[in-house]
Amino acid sequence: MNLIKTEFKDLFICEPKVFGDERGYFYESFNDKVFKVKSGLEVNFVQDNQSFSTYGVLRGLHFQTGEYAQAKLVRVVKGKVLDVVVDLRKEEPTFGKHFSVELSAENNRQLFVPRGFAHGFVVLSEESEFLYKCDNYYEPSSESGIIFNDPDLNIDWKIPDKDVKISPKDSANKAFRHILEEMKLN
Repeated sequence: MNLIKTEFKDLFICEPKVFGDERGYFYESFNDKVFKVKSGLEVNFVQDNQSFSTYGVLRGLHFQTGEYAQAKLVRVVKGKVLDVVVDLRKEEPTFGKHFSVELSAENNRQLFVPRGFAHGFVVLSEESEFLYKCDNYYEPSSESGIIFNDPDLNIDWKIPDKDVKISPKDSANKAFRHILEEMKLN
């Protein structure tokens, strides 16, 4: 597994070594020992999640707060998504900035998202299956979200606004500045 550093502390693009031949392919999607050595981080994943979505479905920008914050390792096994994170760690120089990367079944890339980030993705292909490992359990009482089209963040989701499909829950997400006020981060 190759880890590509980003400008964000502890946020890595992970590229597995894929072994392919006429029969198909094989790759190790995660190896704890290799990850620890290459990243310098220790992570203990406790929950795996999977979602299926169609073109234009946008999920996010979600995060959990306090003791229920989650680190995630995300990947796509069918289709293609634009994966987006927002740094909510006030002590970091990247606080309030966002990062995006295309993840697909073809490129086999994964994104390791440390605790302290909001996370979301939009489906760019006809269909997508999205997998993610979490290092903490889902806790509804600590869940929050930032609205996907926040004007202060100005995220380019790579699809027309008219094609975006979001859940009623995600359409009620708050503006970044309101999240900052609630979390006393500004």
